[in-house]
Amino acid sequence: MTDPCSHGGPPEPRPIRQEQEQASTEVTELATGLYRFQLPISMPGLGHVNCYALEDADGLTLVDPGLPSLESWNALGERLAQVGADHSTVHTAVVTHSHPDHFGGVHRLRDDHGTRVLTHADFRSVWMDIAVDEEMDSGELDLADDEDLEKVRSMMNRPTPWGATRSAPPAKELRKWSEMDVTGGSRSWRVPEPSDTVVDGEEIVLGGRTWLALHTPGHTHDHLCLYDPVDGILLSGDHVLPTITPHINGIGPMDDPLATFFRSLERMKELPGLHQVLPAHGHPFTNVSDRVDHIIGHHGERLDTIRKAGIEMGSGTVEAYMQRLFKERSWGDMAASETYAHLEHLRILGQATRDEIAGQAIYSTH
Repeated sequence: MTDPCSHGGPPEPRPIRQEQEQASTEVTELATGLYRFQLPISMPGLGHVNCYALEDADGLTLVDPGLPSLESWNALGERLAQVGADHSTVHTAVVTHSHPDHFGGVHRLRDDHGTRVLTHADFRSVWMDIAVDEEMDSGELDLADDEDLEKVRSMMNRPTPWGATRSAPPAKELRKWSEMDVTGGSRSWRVPEPSDTVVDGEEIVLGGRTWLALHTPGHTHDHLCLYDPVDGILLSGDHVLPTITPHINGIGPMDDPLATFFRSLERMKELPGLHQVLPAHGHPFTNVSDRVDHIIGHHGERLDTIRKAGIEMGSGTVEAYMQRLFKERSWGDMAASETYAHLEHLRILGQATRDEIAGQAIYSTH
C-alpha cells in the first residue's frame, strides 16, 4: 500500500461536482422572463435543485419547486421576493418527474394558494406510495406514530425483483423526513395528483412561451422535458445533467430502463436549434450532443465492466456484480438497482443469461 504521506500529505479530496454545490441565494435571469432559483436540498450527491420561474401576465409558473421542507419553502420565498413576487403569485407548478426534490413543494403551493400542478400523463409513484395506498388504503399516514411508521417500513422492505430484500431507512430517518415537512406531517412526501397532464409532442404555453412536451423516460418512467423551439431552450430536469449521470432504477414499469434511457437521450440530439440546456441540478450548458454521447459512453463502460466481471466470476448475484461496478462507498440499494438495470439490459440483448437459485437471480455473461 502506498503511504500518502510519502507524497507530501494525504490525497487531494475529490472535486465537487456542479450538482453537489450548495444552493446559491442569487437569482439569475437566463432569458426574458425566465429565472433560475437554486433551492437547498441534502440528498446523496446533490446540494441543490434548480427551480425555474417563468413569468407571464398572470404571475409565475415554477418548474420543480423543491423539497417539502421549511428550509426549501423559506428559500423559495426569498428567491420569489427578488423578482417582486411571493408564493401567492405562483399559478402553476410543473413537476418534471416523481422524485421528492422536484414535487415536494407543490403541496403547500396548492393548499395555500391554489397552484395548479402540471406533469406528464404517466406521473405516479413506483416506490412507497403505490404500496401504501393500494395495500393500506390510507391517505394520511403519520410518520410520527410508531405503528404507522412500522407499516411504512414494512412496505419498503419488500423483496427486490432479483431476490434480495430492500433495506428500509431507519425509523429515526423516516421521522426526520416527517419533521422536515413544512405541513407538519408526512403527506408532502407523497406524490401529488396532477391538475393537468401533457403527453409527448403536446404544445403548452407557459411564461408567455410555447413549449413542446417531451416524454423522456429512463431516469424515471414519467420524466418530462420542455423545449422552446423559438429560443432553443430545453428544461431538462434530471434527464441530462452537466457533470453526473442520473440514476437508472431497475425497479419499475420499464422492461429495459437503460435502453429506454438511451432512446430518450438520442432524441435530444434531434431538437432543432437547441443551444441552452437548463438542468434541474448544476449549471446551464450548451452542447447537448457531446453530453449525451458522454453519458451513453459512461454506461457503455459499465456494461463492459459487467461483461468482464461475468467472465471472471463465471456467474454471480446482482450484489456480486454491484461490488465490481461501484466503489464500496456507493454499495447499497440504489447501486444494486442500477446494476440490475444493466444486467437486464444485457440479458434482453442476448449477452447474459439469468437463472434462479434459492430465490436469487444469478447472472452469467457471454
